[in-house]
Amino acid sequence: MASLIGLFYYGYAFFSLPAGTMIDRLGAKAVVPAGALLTAIGALLFASGDRAAAGIGRFLQGAGGVFALVGAISIATSNLPPSRAATLIGATQMFGMSGGAAGQFLIGPLVAKGWSWQILWLSMSAGGLMLAAGLAFVIPKDGVQKPQEGWLAGPLRGLGVVFMNPQSILCGLIAGLLFIPTTIFDMIWGVRFLQEAHGLTYGEAVIRSATVPLGWIIGSPLFGMLSDRLGRRKPVIIGGATLLLGCLLWILYGHPNYFPNYFVGLMAGVSSGAAMLTYTVIKEANPPQYAGTAIGVVNLLNFTFSALLGEVFVRIMKSVSATQSPGLEHYQTTFLPLVYGVGAAIVLTVALKETGLAGQVSAVKTAEAA
Repeated sequence: MASLIGLFYYGYAFFSLPAGTMIDRLGAKAVVPAGALLTAIGALLFASGDRAAAGIGRFLQGAGGVFALVGAISIATSNLPPSRAATLIGATQMFGMSGGAAGQFLIGPLVAKGWSWQILWLSMSAGGLMLAAGLAFVIPKDGVQKPQEGWLAGPLRGLGVVFMNPQSILCGLIAGLLFIPTTIFDMIWGVRFLQEAHGLTYGEAVIRSATVPLGWIIGSPLFGMLSDRLGRRKPVIIGGATLLLGCLLWILYGHPNYFPNYFVGLMAGVSSGAAMLTYTVIKEANPPQYAGTAIGVVNLLNFTFSALLGEVFVRIMKSVSATQSPGLEHYQTTFLPLVYGVGAAIVLTVALKETGLAGQVSAVKTAEAA
């Protein structure tokens, strides 16, 4: 099941670059509705009940889903003030993660009470088709000047510019390391962890696990607004990552009833919202005509982590719990690398170039004084 669910991240990572380059070339109005259509087709295939079709459908859901984030960020940052870039990107993620929270808060209990999962996926497919039609009308035309090179030379040039920028690679690594506790530990393993490690009922485990994406809804715009207010990106990323590190350590090794039931999961989600600032940094660190490509690159690096490491954690868990049912100690052993990963993200952020307005002004003054 974890492997099947993880196919979403393969589609998401693989289509990140095409989504970014296509939006740079054609604009969000022409491309994003096609992403919604792909997602609708993926949901329809998942409803078939056939395992092979479900795998293809899950891949297509990821492929279509990436157009939502890249397109929304492109629309927001090309039509609204640059001084609010981090706030707008955080708000984009806020609305996106509201779907993740709804999937657990709303859909999970309905399925547990007997609602047909086939009807669920057919409904999602119909909704996706209507969304694709609606987006074709409501998305504004992109005012940013598009690259004029040929269909192959243009995207390759954009990819070369973004990939050759060390800041782009740093952003992708930091984002990936900060996203994994959410995309793998919570969204794939969270409910099972709470059931098998702490003996919670299914319903209670679903609600507690859902507090993490709920925290994202709060944290993404919150850290974005804080970063825009300070005019700096790095301190805010480091602060959020440090709080995430503490939450992760407590989830794995702390007493589950020391804090109120939903507090730690909520704070873990809030703190991991700081990862969205890397999307702001990579956009600011690259030429504006390659904004979509830059977002695609950070998405590729970010969710390649989730796609590849998802299977790694499955193998580790099988290895450590080969002869018995998984317990708390097995989850601690399996997911301890997440702790080291968040620590590594903090170190990498120190090496990141500050792209916030206050940081740029400070750098200019320092250069002038020298």
